[in-house]
Amino acid sequence: MPSLFLFLELAAIAIVFAGLPLLYLWGKPGYSFFQKLNWVLVFTTFDLIVFGAFTRLTDSGLGCPDWPGCYGTSNPFHALSDIQQAESALPTGPVTVIKAWIEMIHRYLAMTVGALILVQVGIAFTKLKKFGKNPLLGSVGLLVLVCVQGAFGAWTVTLKLQPIIVAIHLMLALVLLACLTAYAQQPWESKDSAIRSIRVRPLSAQLLVLSFFVLFTQVFLGAWVSTNYAVLACPDFPTCLGSFWPETNWGEGFTLWRQLGLNAHGEFISPLALQTIHWTHRLFAMVVLVVLGALGWRALQLAAPVLTGLSQIAKLLLGLLLLQLITGISNVIFQWPLLAALLHTGGSAALVFCLVRMSYWASWKPFIQKKMA
Repeated sequence: MPSLFLFLELAAIAIVFAGLPLLYLWGKPGYSFFQKLNWVLVFTTFDLIVFGAFTRLTDSGLGCPDWPGCYGTSNPFHALSDIQQAESALPTGPVTVIKAWIEMIHRYLAMTVGALILVQVGIAFTKLKKFGKNPLLGSVGLLVLVCVQGAFGAWTVTLKLQPIIVAIHLMLALVLLACLTAYAQQPWESKDSAIRSIRVRPLSAQLLVLSFFVLFTQVFLGAWVSTNYAVLACPDFPTCLGSFWPETNWGEGFTLWRQLGLNAHGEFISPLALQTIHWTHRLFAMVVLVVLGALGWRALQLAAPVLTGLSQIAKLLLGLLLLQLITGISNVIFQWPLLAALLHTGGSAALVFCLVRMSYWASWKPFIQKKMA
């Protein structure tokens, strides 16, 4: 069981990491400290997601096979002898000095996000009279969410990269990013202003909700491909092993509770199951392109020429869809290059960001464009 001293050491590291952006924000003019902190949290969480993908793609998830420290210490320097011993015993195994550092940096970033959210809760509490209770309740909710995310991070290690745990870990990270973005774009500090700006909301909330559902479904399918190492199960494009409808095994491929590399019976998972996992993700990508493409195109039409913010987000959304298409194909054709895989994960997170930002202009009431007389 981790010692109290280890937790104190890790807490000190989190304070140092979180203190760097806080010092930067403190001396930077412009928006209020609270607003800047909220957007820095969005940026830091996005970085955490991309670095988490880097950790997974470099097979560093078990670089430190215990949690929350590394061989019972707060950093790989102190655990160097244990790491070198494990590396000598199994040179091609999951434990190396480099992988240990990658894994611990990922944990440090996660602790930084948690520490910054604690600061956010503290500020919301001190300004309860000015902001009202909603910012505090939202911030506490974010704190609970990041704690749940941390628990799944621990289970990722203790359950030895079990695919469903790793996939949920990624999904929760994207949910956290979405919630932080929604929180940051709220005008908390203008609630008591006597002057209220009239917001035009031309975008269909129904289409936006459908886009969220489609995107998160595809993200889970992509996480399922990655965590099962099924990217190269279909090594050709646009076909899979020369077929436009390859043989499938849905039951084995989508049995969720099982160990990495094994099926529900504890046997090695079949190539056919991996092929099914890959092909499902590829097929559903067409649904994503249609739905999110329609959302982006519709937003462009509604935004012009007045709503420049919505127009910019819509253009970014369409550009990201193109990026996802290119990097997805590159992962197959070029045999899963690290850069393309990282861009693919980062693009998914950026799409989530875009959809949340577009919710600022969305309404459940139908919008009717009137033609100028």
